[in-house]
Amino acid sequence: MNPLWCSLVVLVLGLAITPSRASAIDPPCDKYPSAKQPRCMEIWTALNKEDGPLIAQFGLDQQKRREEGKINAQQHLAENMTFIKQSTEKRIERLKERMARE
Repeated sequence: MNPLWCSLVVLVLGLAITPSRASAIDPPCDKYPSAKQPRCMEIWTALNKEDGPLIAQFGLDQQKRREEGKINAQQHLAENMTFIKQSTEKRIERLKERMARE
């Protein structure tokens, strides 16, 4: 297993595993009042779980393209970083929408 593939696996697992205590607040939730932070964490965790399969599929597709020689290591990394940034921004927007409804 190459280092980029390992990094992707770690990313997916990192999104799936969340802290169990409210004192470990993710950055998207730290801007909310302390009373709303636990609910924000619940929503953020749910959003990460919802997007887990999409993120995993992107990683598998990337790995396949890399193995087929369609992209090189630098392209692979650049596309991964772009995907991570865009998917995180989308989750943050969905978090804001859900928190506004609370």
